[in-house]
Amino acid sequence: MTEIHTPRLLLRRWLDDDLIPLSDIHADPDVMRWIGDGAPRSLEETAQDIEDWEEEWDEEGFGIFAVELLGSGELAGAVGLYRADSPPAIADGVAIGWRLGRQFWGQGYASEAAQATLEFALQDRGLDRVVAACRTGDTASANVLDKLGMRATGTTQDPSRGYDLRVYGIDLTEYEA
Repeated sequence: MTEIHTPRLLLRRWLDDDLIPLSDIHADPDVMRWIGDGAPRSLEETAQDIEDWEEEWDEEGFGIFAVELLGSGELAGAVGLYRADSPPAIADGVAIGWRLGRQFWGQGYASEAAQATLEFALQDRGLDRVVAACRTGDTASANVLDKLGMRATGTTQDPSRGYDLRVYGIDLTEYEA
């Protein structure tokens, strides 16, 4: 079982007990505002997300981790790597993404988890490059991407939803943890 420990977090594969807490996170419109179409997700959609993430782990050898607080064992959200299928500017690349419950915002958890994920991508999975797409206006995510050392490489539009995205990338051979 793949696990990563940081000073405050455990990044791990998904457990059955994670469905309800993640569904609560997905039901918050503020959390989902910048993700996908921006709509909250149902319990059934969340269950499908977890199933899809676990399948990606099995197929790709990487995926989306559950983010657990070490002190309390509470599920804070999700972070990890996925094979991007859209927008075309990053399609087929390995992308990084995250979502945390609102009560965990502003405490550095997203940066801590994302940095550990980049280290995993480089050291454990031997990936050469990681990309990301961030909706323009999502300054919190853009700040995390900047802290990771990812560079904006351009802008594009989401082909199915029409909103503007800033595209980021980092060559992991130059990444400094």
